[in-house]
Amino acid sequence: MGHGHHHHDHDHEHPHGHDHEHPHGHDHGHSHDHDTGPLPAAFDTSVPDSELTPDQLSRRGMLRRAGLLGAGVAGAGVLAGTGAGAASAHGRGNGGGGNRLQWLAGDHHIHTQYSPDGQYRVVDQVGNGARYGLDWMVITDHGSVTHNRIGVEKVNPDIKRARDTYKDTLVFQGLEWNIPAAEHGTVFVHPGDNEVEVLKQFEAGYDGSVMNASANTPANEALAISGLNFLARQVQRRKVKDALMLANHPARQGVDSPHEIRGWRDAQPSIAVGFEGAPGHQAAGIPAPHGAGSGRGFYSGSPGANSFPGYPAESYRTWGGFDWMTATVGGLWDSLLSEGKPWWITANSDSHVNYADTSDRPDDTNFDRDGFHGAPVYRGSGLNLTAGDFWPGQYSRTHVGAYGFSYAAVMQGIREGRVWVDHGGLISGLKAELRSGSRSATLGGTLHVRRGSQVELSIEIALTSFPNAAQFVPKLARVDVIRGLVTGRARDRDTFHAPETKVAKSWEVDKEQGVLRLTHRLGRVDRPGYVRLRGTDGKRSQPGLNGAAVDPAGPALDVLGDADPWLDLWFYSNPIWVVTE
Repeated sequence: MGHGHHHHDHDHEHPHGHDHEHPHGHDHGHSHDHDTGPLPAAFDTSVPDSELTPDQLSRRGMLRRAGLLGAGVAGAGVLAGTGAGAASAHGRGNGGGGNRLQWLAGDHHIHTQYSPDGQYRVVDQVGNGARYGLDWMVITDHGSVTHNRIGVEKVNPDIKRARDTYKDTLVFQGLEWNIPAAEHGTVFVHPGDNEVEVLKQFEAGYDGSVMNASANTPANEALAISGLNFLARQVQRRKVKDALMLANHPARQGVDSPHEIRGWRDAQPSIAVGFEGAPGHQAAGIPAPHGAGSGRGFYSGSPGANSFPGYPAESYRTWGGFDWMTATVGGLWDSLLSEGKPWWITANSDSHVNYADTSDRPDDTNFDRDGFHGAPVYRGSGLNLTAGDFWPGQYSRTHVGAYGFSYAAVMQGIREGRVWVDHGGLISGLKAELRSGSRSATLGGTLHVRRGSQVELSIEIALTSFPNAAQFVPKLARVDVIRGLVTGRARDRDTFHAPETKVAKSWEVDKEQGVLRLTHRLGRVDRPGYVRLRGTDGKRSQPGLNGAAVDPAGPALDVLGDADPWLDLWFYSNPIWVVTE
């Protein structure tokens, strides 16, 4: 294990003359809810086992096996994952004391019987997500004329019942937006009296399917911006407490052009805050006859009429299960970050029909008439080995650093970029901080230093010591630090290159249990920039698209029909910024 101190990197020169867009606290005018709600009962060791429901007891057992209850990881200062609300004292801002940060695992992309290609009841998805350790979930059925007419209202009582049944799980209502002129996106709002009304109005006026606005035209691109503006107005008018948009499977069809992504971010930076770093549908890569034999994420297509012509052929496949926009060091995500503006990544299930499940839709379903499928039936037809999805939390997890267990705290954590993601339970917890003197900043945050200050990256990783959902204990093999410069606003809104970004440090990991501590000295920092983290089980890698000098051992291009997701696990963190003053 290459821990300890390391010599600093020598940055390449970069073009001057750009205005630096310094990242700030990304508050964007929102008043933040810092209520530190009560810990879920499963995490509260003062609540005896005898008082827990079976689901809470199951979750507590999982936490105990993971070593995440009691002193354990929290005492070591690592912020626990696997849905753990186990909190670690962590100061806000520049190193002060303050509120306690909890890492809450969740999934913002989940379908139910209210999607034409979905199958499960809300309670099925939420119950299984809770069983796999998720703290928060967003129900996102497909936007459509039928959904707008029936589904938005009809799913709401089911969501409210799930909130009552699974009191330790935050269940948001949202929808999967057909973004005009682009791909899909998750839109969700803070629960409240107007959640249905606002989502219904949004879908009626701005959904690409409802409005017949899927074509790649300037008018449709403008409609997408209008939809984000509508959501912002609902928050400003206090119709809903909060709203967020995250773009889904952005490179799957090549229709999310770089300028559209920049347009969403710049129009409403407190609403449009990121995209899926890794898509759902991960089980689709399991080879036949044991699986669908497709591509992870069902990324199996090629350019179409509305695709951005600049994207390479490799962008239509996943890389280690991650979207090309995220997986390419110095690629599109880094080109966004190099502008100094926040744009975050997530990972989720996109669960429609789940791998190895034994249920089917009922035969008497009439979705167009009813707006939903009947409850799934179990008719003894065997395991569904051609389904492409996992249950929420079974494989993909988005870990959000939240100041309290509340809907507002999760939305605030996502907006502010306190997010890391993993596949297959590769690691159990992650804490990363940039430090200079008494100042520090964590994921999504900004460290302000005087030009020339010494800056150090401190990393703590809780290694996994218990079996994942596939019943093996994953082993972390390597951790990479990726470092980029903030070079200012992109002159070309369609650029997807960040030539100054590269892998700055890698460690081979030979430790199998406990807490892995790594330190990397950035040296004297004289220009604004960022660092982000990535880790792998080391089973599949290749030089990145921008060459071995940039990324010597990145994720490998996934091969259709031979991309078993359990044999290629990664975690990614969102960036930490450093700004020179």
